[in-house]
Formats: sequence, structure tokens, C-alpha cells
Amino acid sequence: MSKAHPPELKKYMDKRLSLKLNGGRVVSGILRGFDPFMNVVVDESIEECKDGTRNNIEWW
Repeated sequence: MSKAHPPELKKYMDKRLSLKLNGGRVVSGILRGFDPFMNVVVDESIEECKDGTRNNIEWW
């Protein structure tokens, strides 16, 4: 069985990026962390809707 390689995301740490998610959702924010399974931690995240609106995403 082949080994899974961790994502090459170190160079994007603490930088603003845009992520395209399943279902056509787009989220932008600052990459704060990730794991080998491609789970990411994004700070100051904003969802960019198809109608042009931008919504802050807050998790408390």
C-alpha cells in the first residue's frame, strides 16, 4: 500500500489564500494550519458568494 504524502502547504502558511470547496463555495482567508488529510485552519475567513456578496465566517 502506498504512503500518503502530506500536502505541500508550508509555503502558504500565514498568507492569504482562496479555497474552492465542494459545491462551488469559495472561501478566502489566512492559512494558519493543516494536516496530512488536507484539513485546513483558515483565520479571518470570508465566503465569497456567487452573487458577489462576501460573508464573514465566524466559528465560536
